[in-house]
Amino acid sequence: MVVLSQPVLDNFSTIKTCKFPTSSFYCGIPVIDLLDRDAKTHIVKACQEFGFFKLVNHGVPLEFITGLEAEATKFFNLSQMEKEKAGKANPFGYGNKRIGSNGDVGWVEYLLLNTNPDDIHQKKITPKFNFSCFAYRSLVNDYMSAVRNLACEVLEMIADGLKIEPRYALSRLVRDEKSDTFFRLNHYPPCPELQALCGRNLIGFGEHTDPQIISVLRSNNTSGLQISLRDGTWVSVPPDQYSFFFNVGDSLQVMTNGRFRSVRHRVVADGVKSRVSMIYLGGPPLTEKIAPLPSLMEQGEESLYKEFTWSEYKKSAYNTRLGDNRLAFFEKSAGQ
Repeated sequence: MVVLSQPVLDNFSTIKTCKFPTSSFYCGIPVIDLLDRDAKTHIVKACQEFGFFKLVNHGVPLEFITGLEAEATKFFNLSQMEKEKAGKANPFGYGNKRIGSNGDVGWVEYLLLNTNPDDIHQKKITPKFNFSCFAYRSLVNDYMSAVRNLACEVLEMIADGLKIEPRYALSRLVRDEKSDTFFRLNHYPPCPELQALCGRNLIGFGEHTDPQIISVLRSNNTSGLQISLRDGTWVSVPPDQYSFFFNVGDSLQVMTNGRFRSVRHRVVADGVKSRVSMIYLGGPPLTEKIAPLPSLMEQGEESLYKEFTWSEYKKSAYNTRLGDNRLAFFEKSAGQ
């Protein structure tokens, strides 16, 4: 087991806890083989029923995955002083315990990066942050490029499955050079002291939905990810370090007029092992208007949402707490 340094926390009092039966995993998570001839059908069904699925045979080179995880581990293993040289997350850079600016906290430390290729190449992600804290910047470029292509392939399969025209109606938003897409590296240290004291686990990242179009997550083989089923039951997702997990985001829920539902999820810190995860959050350009896609709407079907730009939704999301229903402000009431 790799031993990583723990983020500096004054105490546990501000962080929520829960019982986490690590030995019990939900067996109903949809597992989709990208090479399956019926993959698009399975993806659409999973997005409708769960807003979440695991993808295997994805084609992302293993060396990209293991190489970036190794570099992330090196970074999180640095002293607190060294990690803080990356610059305070505002929004890009290093964050510790604090999630956003509205009082949400968790047992987590993270790096939030901009995925704009020009910014990465020129090391201008923010004035305070550049990739000099990683030994191999090319690993970050290679990984994010491969995962972006995978996300776009899945979005085009979704378009095919839903008979959306053109088939790049969704993927173009992520491929756009002005795409407002983020990349997170999260580290959830173990907390054996608390578990031994009260038999509970710290909440690493509180329940939320992702506001973007689609999220692509990969983690090491440590458990902790949980999703909420439609009936509100929380279930634990079996870890798989060789596969990717896809989350439907709020924007995709709107663009499908509620056919897909963004999945509510959270992460619970393990009592013994560190969890390192990498999340690609595919978002549209800031000026893009988010509304149900016309080619998807049936005759006489009413839009469930008011039209908004991604910039407007992003601003609204930043003004809410992590667990709030952000889309509630943009839902149409009856008769609108």
